[in-house]
Amino acid sequence: VQLQASGGGLVQSGGSLRLSCTASGTIFKINAMGWYRQAPGKQRELVARITSGGSTAYIDSVKGRFTISRDNAKNTVYLQMNSLKPEDTAVYYCNVDILDWGNIPLNYWGQGTQVTVSS
Repeated sequence: VQLQASGGGLVQSGGSLRLSCTASGTIFKINAMGWYRQAPGKQRELVARITSGGSTAYIDSVKGRFTISRDNAKNTVYLQMNSLKPEDTAVYYCNVDILDWGNIPLNYWGQGTQVTVSS
């Protein structure tokens, strides 16, 4: 299974970006999908998560600004980021929980995409 993330870049404070992450390979079912981020010198943190049923959760610092969504037909998760702040600058990683055809739960990480917000 491979995860391909895209959509990062450089944006001014107050701007928007949309991240995408597509899973490919031998997949029976994708359960939860999420986005994490890691800023320099800091631990990786969960930003947003969405279950297979569409329930979502966010860290407090992005509530009202970020929206996570998924397209199950495309095995893709999105993160719409609005009203970006310099403190949102980080490498963003997608993460998915997958069941393979043997019903074994597996977890995968994407390669990371850089988001830089200038003040």
